[in-house]
Amino acid sequence: MNDLIRHKLELLPDSPGCYLHKNQYGKIIYVGKAKNLRNRVRSYFRGSHDTKTTALVSEIADFEFIVTESNIEALLLEINLIQENKPRYNIMLKDDKSYPFIKISNERHPRLMITRQVSKDGGQYFGPYPDVGAANQTLKLLERLYPFRKCKLPENKYCLYYHLGQCLAHGDQMPSRADYAQMATEVSQFLTGHDDKIVHQLQEKMQAAASNLEFEKAAEYRDLLQSISTLRTKQRVMAKDLQDRDVFGYYVEKGWMCVQVFFVRQGKLIERNVNLFPYYNEAEEDFLTYLGQFYRNQQHLIPKEVLIPQDIDEEAVKSLVDAKVVKPQRGEKKQLVQLATKNARVSLQQKFNLLEKNLEKTQGAVENIGRLLGIPTPVRIEAFDNSNIMGTSPVSAMVVFENGVPNKKEYRKYKIKTVEGPDDYASMREVLYRRYSRVQKEGLTPPDLIVIDGGQGQVNVAKEVIEQELGMSIPIAGLQKNDKHQTHDLLFGNPLQVIPLSRNSQEFFLLQRIQDEVHRFAITFHRQVRSKNSFSSKLDGIEGLGPKRKQALLKHFKSLTNIQEASSREIAEAGVPYKVAQAVKEKLNERDQR
Repeated sequence: MNDLIRHKLELLPDSPGCYLHKNQYGKIIYVGKAKNLRNRVRSYFRGSHDTKTTALVSEIADFEFIVTESNIEALLLEINLIQENKPRYNIMLKDDKSYPFIKISNERHPRLMITRQVSKDGGQYFGPYPDVGAANQTLKLLERLYPFRKCKLPENKYCLYYHLGQCLAHGDQMPSRADYAQMATEVSQFLTGHDDKIVHQLQEKMQAAASNLEFEKAAEYRDLLQSISTLRTKQRVMAKDLQDRDVFGYYVEKGWMCVQVFFVRQGKLIERNVNLFPYYNEAEEDFLTYLGQFYRNQQHLIPKEVLIPQDIDEEAVKSLVDAKVVKPQRGEKKQLVQLATKNARVSLQQKFNLLEKNLEKTQGAVENIGRLLGIPTPVRIEAFDNSNIMGTSPVSAMVVFENGVPNKKEYRKYKIKTVEGPDDYASMREVLYRRYSRVQKEGLTPPDLIVIDGGQGQVNVAKEVIEQELGMSIPIAGLQKNDKHQTHDLLFGNPLQVIPLSRNSQEFFLLQRIQDEVHRFAITFHRQVRSKNSFSSKLDGIEGLGPKRKQALLKHFKSLTNIQEASSREIAEAGVPYKVAQAVKEKLNERDQR
């Protein structure tokens, strides 16, 4: 944090508003909103963050803020600023394509067509159809049913469609404007679900043709009826009111959000829109940001009704979209929201599964690692990493991969007990001895390969513990990172040497996953331990607040920041006397003022 940011943080107001993070070149890289600018902006420069937020903070060289009168104003301003500046760390719609509409043009001889642009040209538009195939299929059916103009030839020249009876914009008996208006009405009724009249007419024509022994014509009518039936089954009817509505559901996991929008048009669920993206703030807030951008994209027509999940601020959504906003409590509408949410969860989990569980390639990678190292296939790999900050709250962690897939039930956490200060070698020695002496005593299954997150020094320490002190024979490899903290070299052998490994190979990706996973597991455990230690120390000395009450506050509020933002009454509701809650609030305010 530079001096400029430090001084600006002291001047932040406790008001709602928007903040704009800038990089060293003055370019806006992130726009956010806050109910309390002081608390939100300060949070970026305090404590630890996940990988995405850490990357964002590392680029912040300056920031600005704009105060608003309310949180809803801040939300609207945030949407405008994101659209204007397009900061790369913000949520941006991944799919900005426009959806097709079926259009009846406003001409002397109207045409039926597919278009992606809606304009005020007097034409009639039906849709949108997120499924382009469904739009084309519907158009083909309508063209066979209604003889709108299908060519660009003048009236005195005849096209093929004229001879087929599908284009009447030629000759002496052209339809009048009233005839075209009647056809447009029937098309509109068909597209809004009122297709019973057309079906009845086709059935009569089919029967008449069959009675007159015109079997080819009867077969044509039969095919048209089958096409209508197919369209009906593809468009699941969700409501009897034939209402246009958008249905939102979302799901979050591992720092990613998936939002699904169901498009219900004329009472029919015609398609869905899926977007996956990383999120940086509270999930509910970033969902609102997404929704605001969604409707600022002019290709998305605003329906008469928008259905949203229960945990979303209804008033905030009303400020973003000029439609009736509903949080369904029961019935079919609630089921729609639940279905959208379920699909969002499935889509997000599918994303992670595709990234992590390509079993065929993973199994081949495990076998190749064994061949590269000259050892039997390492079915079970145990990997270790240490984590501490200047020797404080030192911990270590072990992850287990079996057949190239994480076995999280076998993961283990270790608090360092015998080492003082930042001694990575001694910490590694302690943990390995604790782990594999237990394997010996309890007859546990040893790994086929031990992977150490470190270079030559860490691997040599591991060899001393495993081979000399415990007398075990387990292959040990080291994963060394480069200056950018990226997986770089695989160390193995006696003496240690770099094993050549293609950066595009599946075995390199597997080792990279193992190293990333053990580092993630270790750093997460370290943060938990450090947070508890820090939490206790900051609340020391408050009369009436012992270890049990501290633990109750931590369990209830999750973090010291949340306690700091809570009122005395809210602190008391977590299970401490009101006077003690007041004392907690006063002490934390004293720390904040320093």
